[in-house]
Amino acid sequence: MTGPAAPLVLGIETSCDETSAAVLSGDHRILGHVVLSQDVHLVYGGVVPELAARAHLQKVDAVVDEALSQAGVGLRDIDLFGVTAGPGLIGALLVGVCWTKAAAYGLGRPWVRVHHMEAHLFAPSLEDAQAEPPFVALLVSGGHTLLLHVPAWGEYELLGQTRDDAAGEAYDKVAKLLGLPYPGGPHIERTAASGDPTRHRLPRPMLTRKQAPDDDEYYDFSFSGLKTAVVELVRTLTADGTLEQERAHVAAAFQAATVDVLATKTLRAVEQTGCASVLLGGGVSANRGLRAEISVRLKGGGRVFYSSPRLALDNGAMVARAARFRFDRGELASSDGSASATLPFPGLRDPLRSGSGSIPMFSR
Repeated sequence: MTGPAAPLVLGIETSCDETSAAVLSGDHRILGHVVLSQDVHLVYGGVVPELAARAHLQKVDAVVDEALSQAGVGLRDIDLFGVTAGPGLIGALLVGVCWTKAAAYGLGRPWVRVHHMEAHLFAPSLEDAQAEPPFVALLVSGGHTLLLHVPAWGEYELLGQTRDDAAGEAYDKVAKLLGLPYPGGPHIERTAASGDPTRHRLPRPMLTRKQAPDDDEYYDFSFSGLKTAVVELVRTLTADGTLEQERAHVAAAFQAATVDVLATKTLRAVEQTGCASVLLGGGVSANRGLRAEISVRLKGGGRVFYSSPRLALDNGAMVARAARFRFDRGELASSDGSASATLPFPGLRDPLRSGSGSIPMFSR
């Protein structure tokens, strides 16, 4: 790599509905960072893949230009390019990968394919130098719910994952049922603040007291049953003409159930691994109730790391940080490297399952 002692890394993120670029100096200093969310999906209540890809194509040049401008550098000053290559929406991913490959080739610079969920792991470290392994990681987003034990960067043990809907997807769909805007997470959290979480009892899927660490369901998640329970509750309240006055209570009950499942499984991992540090990543990690609940359950015996809301969502800064890590390990992309909607999680070890480490991507 050419350039100064603190190399400049440009990270590009286009995996779903945020077009983002960031310039990172060294490992942690963000010089320029732009995140452009696509409001075209609001009228549909969810991401439309074709529209997402077109929006990325239209905006990526301007987003990169603004990030470079904020950093006070030009494209020729970039030493390393990093881009989210998967998982995600394949059309959206290809926009970022093709742009990055062209820029890297034209300038004679190296580039790195970044796994989207590994990038989320690195996000808290951009704001807190102590957010380093070992820790238990809960990654919760619109497409994934993963529980990992991370003894070191690049070494990931899969403890549990969702068997159907991801937590973020459940938030989006429940928000739509309640007549709340997309994306659902922030709107449910705000609505739930004035509700009584005990007014409506909702199930905690795959969570029973009799489960043991060697049970298949001990760490895994499922949110489809919870979502179905909300569907039935909303149907009943609509028929009674009481949905309007009960909306906040339903939102609070849904959030309480989701947080309970996520926090309980995470604390199980803390107990079994003996690792008291917890790192939260992904868009749902911005939920204040989830952060608070895990902190309370640690009872002062550990620490919770998480990002500011801007870095919890999909962003180019976390991509640049992950790219720098992979570059330092000598993992460069080849000229024929491309995007993959099911890109395997690098360094993932799954002792309880026979899979190869490929984490399925669930659409929003």
